[in-house]
Amino acid sequence: MARLNLLEETRFEKLPVSVFDNPKSASISVAQRIAKIIREKQALQQNAVLGLATGATPIAVYAELVRLHQEEDLSFKNVITFNLDEYYPMQPNAAQSYVTFMNENLFDHIDIPKENINIPDGTLALEEIPAFCLNYEHKIGDLGGLDMQILGIGRTGHIGFNEPGSAPNSGTRLVTLDDLTRRDAARDFGGKSFVPTKAITMGIGTIFKAREIILMAWNQKKASIIKKAVEGEISSEVPATYLQLSQHVEFILDKDAASLLTRFDTPWLVKDCVWDEKLTRKAVIWLANTLSKPILKLTEDDFNNHGMAQLAIEKGPVYNINIHIFNKLQHTITGWPGGKPNADDSQRPERAEPAKKRVVIFSPHPDDDVISMGGTFIRLVDQHHDVHVAYQTSGNTAVWDDDALRFVEFSIDFAEKMGLGQQELKGIYQNMRTFIEQKIPNQVDTPEIQSVKGLIRKGEAIAGARYCGLEDDHIHFMALPFYETGKNQKNPVSHLDIDLTIELLQKIKPEQIFAAGDFEDPHGTHIVCFNIILEAMKVLRETEAWAQDCWLWMYRGAWHEFDTHEIEMAVPLSPQELLKKKYAIFKHQSQKDRAVFPGDDSREFWERAEDRNKETAKAYDDLGLAEYEAMEAFVRWKF
Repeated sequence: MARLNLLEETRFEKLPVSVFDNPKSASISVAQRIAKIIREKQALQQNAVLGLATGATPIAVYAELVRLHQEEDLSFKNVITFNLDEYYPMQPNAAQSYVTFMNENLFDHIDIPKENINIPDGTLALEEIPAFCLNYEHKIGDLGGLDMQILGIGRTGHIGFNEPGSAPNSGTRLVTLDDLTRRDAARDFGGKSFVPTKAITMGIGTIFKAREIILMAWNQKKASIIKKAVEGEISSEVPATYLQLSQHVEFILDKDAASLLTRFDTPWLVKDCVWDEKLTRKAVIWLANTLSKPILKLTEDDFNNHGMAQLAIEKGPVYNINIHIFNKLQHTITGWPGGKPNADDSQRPERAEPAKKRVVIFSPHPDDDVISMGGTFIRLVDQHHDVHVAYQTSGNTAVWDDDALRFVEFSIDFAEKMGLGQQELKGIYQNMRTFIEQKIPNQVDTPEIQSVKGLIRKGEAIAGARYCGLEDDHIHFMALPFYETGKNQKNPVSHLDIDLTIELLQKIKPEQIFAAGDFEDPHGTHIVCFNIILEAMKVLRETEAWAQDCWLWMYRGAWHEFDTHEIEMAVPLSPQELLKKKYAIFKHQSQKDRAVFPGDDSREFWERAEDRNKETAKAYDDLGLAEYEAMEAFVRWKF
């Protein structure tokens, strides 16, 4: 019976999928499977032939294999590896090369013979590549083929570098990279213009010959492409869909990457559900959006025809369900994000007391505060709450080189005009200019350049916070140590990051915290900064009474927005307030026109913020609620 239930739940899925709670447990499982193959082959005195992938996805797999080697005597002397791909052209000692990646994450820490390692050669002359690719194929074939191929998946649906348009029988070859793939790699290379346009990759046909294929994917960013790969029609537009034709494939996902699969996203379409408040709200909003109808116009037939008959029977009549969800949504709307004084707060998202709250707005980068919650920021100040803003990082890697030079040139001219000493400043400037002229992509800036870029962003942040109404003593620059490497690759979080956060929170003792819950941030800074806050609050809640009564609200906006069913507080903005928010964003001049790392959204940050705020308001309007110009959305974190 359980088997039948599982088949029903997964009936939209066209290949086997295993879902783990988190990437670590999934990675350990994959590593154990690889180790099992290696040991079985050792017992037979045979080689284990493995196809390996690069990128963030398999790092924890390689870390577990290294641990198994160092702590459990797993030997790799009988292992022969073939990597999926390599950028072209690419020097093997370059920081971005997959040779460097594999050495740092696996090969330098195990006992694999160097002659057993095979990685496409990014240094070949163009005319040498066809023969190399053919030899790569023959070498795999002569060894009896791959015992296991591990894969990640790109947001274009590529496996290896088999981009949209690749044929299912394709072999190892030189390919042109999709623009989205190059944008995703931009941060590693110091800008998209420095990302190679081509790569050498194993073909889909080569991958298919492996006796076992495991595709891994972690986090919400991969959820939409995973849904297409698992539940979509086979198409050259999403090369990973070709894996549906294999009898030897399995997708290994964490919960976030699997979240848009039907059995998790809209489970009422495939099984009976436990209709709690959260799922009921999600289903009713989904039904209204699917049918383009306001909530209060949904009918019993609508429920019955869209997999929600069980809900109608258990919680009905349907109109009562509609009224209930409509009222719940209506109660998320508030013009008082700090709580409305002397008001009944039983149906409001925030507490009425204390009437004037101490508030900390944490901003991972120096502009996230105004981009994501600028209207709410201004309203909290206007409503006389004791508002502080804390900029967690300097953001100094996201300033153009010529902006840094321009500011120092200004300082020299200012010093000259005012009759101040300037020789030392001129020397620093000349050193900066010489370095920048010779700078290679992704090279770490000199300390002087890092300082100038950091000061540029600091000045902009101060201007933005002042515009929102803050005094200077309520503006805090934390410069958390994990970030201040001058490189795109950051340090691991340490006790110093947490201690600095604890120190600031103890000083202010807030009743309300706002923090970035926008984990689609391609830099990864948002999630790191958020987890630092959580760790700090975990410590404080054990000893500090005020911390027990402190509420934490998550905001989004720069990269993503909450789904309507998730929103617990929606702050409406008038046209004038939206304009004022835009002016606050404009204070961040170094991020205007074209940011250094814009992600895959070509709009400027103020455009993203304005569009997302208007879309949130429209989503409420479409459901039959009041029509506002714009809305900022928040979700409360439950400690």
